[in-house]
Amino acid sequence: MTFSRRTIFIALFLAGLALLPVALADQPFYVGLLSRAMILSIAAISLNLLLGYGNMISFGHAVYIGIGAYSVGIFAYYEIYDGFIQWPVGLAVSALVALLFGAISLRTKGVYFIMITLALAQMLYFLGVSVDEYGADDGLVIDVRSEFAGLIDLEEGIALYYVIFFFLLLTIFIVHKLVHSRFGIVLRGAKSNEARLLALGFPVYRYKLMGFVIAGVICGLAGLLLGNFTNFVNPDMMHWTRSGELIFMVVLGGLGSLFGPVLGAFAFLLLEEILSDFTIHWQIIFGPFLILAVLFLRGGINSLLGSRSDG
Repeated sequence: MTFSRRTIFIALFLAGLALLPVALADQPFYVGLLSRAMILSIAAISLNLLLGYGNMISFGHAVYIGIGAYSVGIFAYYEIYDGFIQWPVGLAVSALVALLFGAISLRTKGVYFIMITLALAQMLYFLGVSVDEYGADDGLVIDVRSEFAGLIDLEEGIALYYVIFFFLLLTIFIVHKLVHSRFGIVLRGAKSNEARLLALGFPVYRYKLMGFVIAGVICGLAGLLLGNFTNFVNPDMMHWTRSGELIFMVVLGGLGSLFGPVLGAFAFLLLEEILSDFTIHWQIIFGPFLILAVLFLRGGINSLLGSRSDG
């Protein structure tokens, strides 16, 4: 049996993520940096399901990160730390909001779709800014991380790291199965020629809405993890600029590729960290770099691993 260069690289990359906390046990900063990169990878994978496979450019996707994080924060505010309550509620609210937003926005196309997703997400952002009870734009401190009946202690940085790593692997597996299922075939077919699928009798709107909800739930999961990781939540997590960053990660890594968003998220975060050490005006360097990457690195970082694939 032979393995492609891409398969070998991905296997080594994931093995490295599994082993690095052991090597970096006395350097919590780097463990934290990798944890954050994996959380953003989960969010980017969820957006890629819409953007890369369904050609649905959502400029409000970060709202689900905020929903997940606030689900931890608001329950903690009332001294309810049980993760078996926080997490199902966070995922359920993410699903309901995605269902509502998808039902509205999917009736439009092109720039109208982009603007509606942006407007709907900004509504929740301004709601978060206006609610003084939960800190408004100052945010909300999470004094205790989610508890799971003593099964795992998320207060331990290494334990939280491996929980994040587990959910990253689970997300990759689930999206891989979805993309290669009937659902994924219809979603990709609608991206190529929606009119033909409609003529063949496929309920394209229903499939797209299902994809919208699934992507929202996965991104909500990233928010639950981020709230626990940062011990803090504020409305900025839902701002449209955060959604823009997720889009950059997907495009930088490789649209319509399974592992591309992971590579894009890691590259984005590492470049931000490195450049910010050199100058406080690091965005001046970062912005043109991203533009050049989009213009000249067709297929994103994923294309450097060999022929493109969506699996």
